[in-house]
Amino acid sequence: ANPMDNPYVQAAAAQAEKENAKWVPVSAEIEQEVSELEEEEAKAFLSDLGETEPGLNRLIRTAYAMLGLINFFTVGEDECRAWTVHSGTKAPKAAGKIHSDIERGFIRAEIITYDELIKCGSFAAAREKGLLRVEGKEYIIKDGDIAYFRFNV
Repeated sequence: ANPMDNPYVQAAAAQAEKENAKWVPVSAEIEQEVSELEEEEAKAFLSDLGETEPGLNRLIRTAYAMLGLINFFTVGEDECRAWTVHSGTKAPKAAGKIHSDIERGFIRAEIITYDELIKCGSFAAAREKGLLRVEGKEYIIKDGDIAYFRFNV
């Protein structure tokens, strides 16, 4: 059942609109069902409900936006990691989320978008195609950037 058919959800929606507040309806029952399905089945199930993603994803995205947070990524041979920073964070400060030495010795950041990296298949291929952008201390990290920080301490 669509959560918006629930009179309590409708009342919450009306109150949120009255207060000009952000809100995200999440059905525990639907979230549980989605979590137990294979990826393609989950997509079909959500599509039948008129949704493109689980409610928890929408909740996280909305909370991040309200808090002014973004994610950037670092990618190594054996690990990909997301780092959370405030929107508007400059590259050296973002590097400091990884380690204070990287912020202190920041030289530059090599930046690529997720889509560009996936198309290339590797940092080496992206570098060969000239898709890694070299950014300095004033670069503002963008949501979804993949960063490789050069530093010297």
